[in-house]
Amino acid sequence: MALPDDFGVLRHRVALGAGIDHESTLSLAERRRRRYDPGVSQPAPRHSYTFREYLTLEDASNVKHEFFNGEIYGMAGGTPEHAALAASIASALLVSLRGGPCRVYTADLRIRVLETGLATYPDVTVVCGDPQRDPQSDTTVTNPKLLVEVLSNSTAAYDRGEKLQHYKSIPSLQAVMLVSRTSRRIEVHERADTGFRNTVYAEEDRIKLACVGLDLSLSSVYEDAGL
Repeated sequence: MALPDDFGVLRHRVALGAGIDHESTLSLAERRRRRYDPGVSQPAPRHSYTFREYLTLEDASNVKHEFFNGEIYGMAGGTPEHAALAASIASALLVSLRGGPCRVYTADLRIRVLETGLATYPDVTVVCGDPQRDPQSDTTVTNPKLLVEVLSNSTAAYDRGEKLQHYKSIPSLQAVMLVSRTSRRIEVHERADTGFRNTVYAEEDRIKLACVGLDLSLSSVYEDAGL
């Protein structure tokens, strides 16, 4: 595979933890805002990376990146509250789904949306049955049943908008949970006959998802996270 002339330099910078460059450490949401904001100076045209090039860079990196449409985007680190909520959700899912055909994965698992090309790391992923691997990467899974994202101020609009639309195009996906960090509130987008229906749960509600056999106490999720 022929690599771009600057590939070796980029890989070296990623390995040192510097990222590809300052622009690539920005989230996809922030890159979108800057691109269309007339008050923000625009960067020079960039090299368009292949998915294989992204995988090589990612293997050498000590931070995670998203990949979409030939570009690589830095994923910001989460707060302690973000990490606690993701761990609480994963733990609750492990208990609820134990003994069944579904397995729970942390944010170390990379998901690729084959329909759009997005590669990313959801906070929590549930896969039922055997994981299906990406044709170009045996460390990337393409058949999630349930995806969970803990919202932050910098990513909430992206997670509810563009990223959610990517997720909804995955044929195997049955539900997406968007978990608020600032209030006891979880949005569930669940596949129905006519698309996806959106249900908001709060306080003492229980979240029941027949697609994975889930029965989850919302209040317990936040209590276990100390929130």
